Amino acid sequence: MTQSVEFAKMNGLGNQILVVDMRGRTNKVTADAAIALASDPMTRFDQIMAIHDPKIDGTDAYIDILNCDGTKAQACGNGTRCVVHALASETGKHAFTFQTVAGILNAVEHEDGLISVDMGKPVFEWNRIPLSEEFHDTSRIELQIGPIDNPILHSPATMSMGNPHAIFWVDRDPMSYDLDRFGPLLENHPIFPEKANITLAHVTSPTSMTTRTWERGAGLTLACGSAACSAAVSGARTGRTGRKVEITVASSPGRGKLVIEWRERDDHVIMTGPAEWEWAGLVDPVTGAFTRNPDAGAEAQ
Repeated sequence: MTQSVEFAKMNGLGNQILVVDMRGRTNKVTADAAIALASDPMTRFDQIMAIHDPKIDGTDAYIDILNCDGTKAQACGNGTRCVVHALASETGKHAFTFQTVAGILNAVEHEDGLISVDMGKPVFEWNRIPLSEEFHDTSRIELQIGPIDNPILHSPATMSMGNPHAIFWVDRDPMSYDLDRFGPLLENHPIFPEKANITLAHVTSPTSMTTRTWERGAGLTLACGSAACSAAVSGARTGRTGRKVEITVASSPGRGKLVIEWRERDDHVIMTGPAEWEWAGLVDPVTGAFTRNPDAGAEAQ
């Protein structure tokens, strides 16, 4: 494997992440490599976070993000926490600034091991989300699944958190809905010209909610950080919650929670949660062929 680079299999609240170290190289992880890695049970993932040398001064790295179908993603909050965990273990630093296609992300690892990522400002304008037709109020758009007089899902809040999101409010456990059937239809609905992440959100109190997400380019996922941020912002925006909420991810029970704050002083969204190391190895970024490092256990050394 002459093209091999180091990578780590990690997870952010169950969201399966591959962190690939592309620093010092000019090539990128290919779509073919991503598809090959996604098809192997050992390396199956939701997103690849490829760490490249910084492109602009004042940043620690440029991060290229790929979905499991080989397409590019603009943002991945859970993956960003995994990158922070990996780089903090390597460098001893605890604060980082990353450049992504969606903009600049600042992140910090706290003494308790939790990691906060500044996801930036949410975007509500219909043409910037983007939607294919104009809506004056994107906190509730005309879209539904099911019978017209008794829809199963309807009137989602839409926004961009670096990538397009639709939040459908439900009145019971999101796991009780057939999201694997509705998700593909909604992700690819004509109203979303760049497709969309589809989230079911159940508000349990003014400071808490439960979510489940069908992720654009990845399908059903155990967790999605930018979707959790979008649900929290949409909850506050529609008066269902306050500006700081605790998110329980219904599809990833027992792995912890996310705390999302839509900060009033600057409208930035701050996501705080865990990241876990699983194992490490070498991978060819062109073909996806990989080997596991037998000395890399459940935690970085």
